[in-house]
This record gives sequence, C-alpha cells and structure tokens, in this order.
Amino acid sequence: MPSLLRADAFLSPLEIDAAVTRALDEDLGRAGDITSIATVPEDTQGRAVLAARKSGVIAGLPLAEAAFRQLSPDIAITAHLRDGMAVQAGAKLMTISGDARAILGAERVALNYVGHLSGIATATAEFAGRIAHTKARVVCTRKTTPGLRALEKYAVRCGGGFNHRFGLDDAILIKDNHVAVAGGIKPVLTRAAQTAGHLVKIEIEVDSLDQLQEVLDARIADVVMIDNFDLDSMRKAVAMVAGRLVIEASGGITLDSAAAIAETGVDYLSSGALTHSVQNLDVGLDIEM
Repeated sequence: MPSLLRADAFLSPLEIDAAVTRALDEDLGRAGDITSIATVPEDTQGRAVLAARKSGVIAGLPLAEAAFRQLSPDIAITAHLRDGMAVQAGAKLMTISGDARAILGAERVALNYVGHLSGIATATAEFAGRIAHTKARVVCTRKTTPGLRALEKYAVRCGGGFNHRFGLDDAILIKDNHVAVAGGIKPVLTRAAQTAGHLVKIEIEVDSLDQLQEVLDARIADVVMIDNFDLDSMRKAVAMVAGRLVIEASGGITLDSAAAIAETGVDYLSSGALTHSVQNLDVGLDIEM
C-alpha cells in the first residue's frame, strides 16, 4: 500500500511505531481487550470503515494503520485518502478487514490519533488560508502535548503550516529570561556566537524597538522574534530590519489577527494555539459485517 504520510512532512516511522505501542499498551493493559475476548468468538472476521464525520484536513492515518497492524499483522487495509487531504463530512478514510477482535482492540487508539492530529491539521489549514495572500508562513511552537510533539508538528505540516524548532537542541532561541541572566542583548548574543556551531541558527526575542536596535547593532543574530508588538510597531520593526534578519511575530496571535499581522511584512507568525488549543476533528469507525 502506498505511504499514507504527507509527502513533504517530517515524521519518522520509528516515531509512529513507538507512539502506537505506547498508546496500545496504555489501552490494553495487562489482560488485553477483555470485552472483545468475552463477546467475540475467536477467528471472527469483520470489516470496518473509518470515516470523517465533519469536514476538515486529515492527519494521522499512518498511526491508525500501525495500530491495527500491531494487533493483527495480516489485517487488510484499504486507504481511500492520505494525510494532508481536505475532506467533507462523510468521507471514507480507510477500510479495515480482518480479525474482528483486532479491529475492536485498536479502534480507540486509531480514532484518538486521527481525530487529534486532524484537528491540528484543520486548524492550521484555516490559519494558513488567512495569510495566503502574503509572504508570511505560520509555524507551531514547543507548546505541545508531552510525548506527542513529533506527531503534532507533523500534523501542522499536514495542514500547510511549518515547524519551529522541535526542541531545545535544534537552534538557539534567546528569550527575555536569557537576556536578563546574561546581562543584556550584546552580552547574550556574544556568548551565543562563541558557542554555536556553524549550522546552528541564533534567534533572539525582543519586546521593544529599542531592543531591536541593539540586536541590529550587534550583527550576530539570524532571526529576531518580535513579541507582543502592536501593528504599528511591527511595521516599524520591518522597516528597521530592512531584510537583514528573518522576522518572527509572536504573542497571542489568533485567526482574527493573523492577516493584519502578516500584512506588516513579517516572515513568520508563530502560534502555540495550533497545537495546544485545537478541537478534535470528529471521526468514527463503523463495523460492516
């Protein structure tokens, strides 16, 4: 079967297997699915359809596939779509045929992943659509569910967004507390430049135009994050930078404010809400014996 992953998104197959194993272990516990064992005769065959009950953008189908296959390697799966595709309510996503106990045992894990990740992809697609007329891109943050970061960042890509760093080891991002501890903009940037490898980008957060000027004078940073700037200050920041740095806008950005912020000329809009405040997409699995 062709890959169900979005082709230009990043998700290791090892991460899929590990995430599904954790979720199945959590759900099946020590004794397995005692309800299905008690009520469904061994070797009973079944057929089920995984479908969207609301319109949205799909993500998480590879995890659903892995969940069913972990409980029954011989199960037959027909994918009708792949991650990153927009669907209408009622669209069939996947048909699963084989051991009925395995289908029932993996059902909730499959639905949890597809519903949650599709919710993120759907929200991201709406956000990206609001700023599509500008050069800006929307990126997620590290405000993710513990243990699910790689999956949630993958879902952002499925929705047409982009990823900020995956962790503290990806890039240097100097926040206000780092500046306070280090003693100022110039000292903190100087120390970062002395330590960073040649492939490591340096980003610094500023909360005023005066701090931005200090960053520009230092000539060290690659990216500047303008945090909680109003629109007029954002436009002034873009003019001051004049293309010398990448500009990321952050701080309480919403769907309603996204377009106006993107129109100021910033390069990126970062939003933690893409991963921490979305509603699951309603998906369901129905048995067709």
